[in-house]
Amino acid sequence: MKRFLLAAGILAGALGVTALSASPALAQQSKVGDWTIEKRSQDTHCNASRGYKDKEDENRDYVIVVTYSDKAIVIVMIYDGWEWDKVGEILRADVGTDDADIMKKAKWEVMDKTTVRGIFEFDQSIMDRLSKAKRLTLDFEDDEDDSIEMQIPRAGEALAALKFCEENRK
Repeated sequence: MKRFLLAAGILAGALGVTALSASPALAQQSKVGDWTIEKRSQDTHCNASRGYKDKEDENRDYVIVVTYSDKAIVIVMIYDGWEWDKVGEILRADVGTDDADIMKKAKWEVMDKTTVRGIFEFDQSIMDRLSKAKRLTLDFEDDEDDSIEMQIPRAGEALAALKFCEENRK
């Protein structure tokens, strides 16, 4: 839960909204499979988040949070196998799904030792590719050890619910 709150706070900062409070008030929340779609009262935009433990990777935590506006798409990825040293460092990674490349050498900012955030200009084709994906991959330049494949089942349904939340946010 703490990782979801951290990721939600990072997203809030990315879209220029109020910072994360100690106990966030939820104005809207729904579930799509194991995704949570929410609009917290202190945030301007809705977000979709999913977390899981991977038994095949030492039971490590994986978390993804996605939000967007008409100007930007923000993706936060948390993986407790990462050990980034420099908060604020800009990393470059190819972003893809199980069947499509999304972006080459995309910028990702290190938020803490286990978290990176990508902020991209809004492009509907990115959302379309994500919605068809079962996995999202980050392939960091010259750093095979930190490259990651995150499972995002039912992403299409989650992103449709996120769009509905955005269109109906209060």
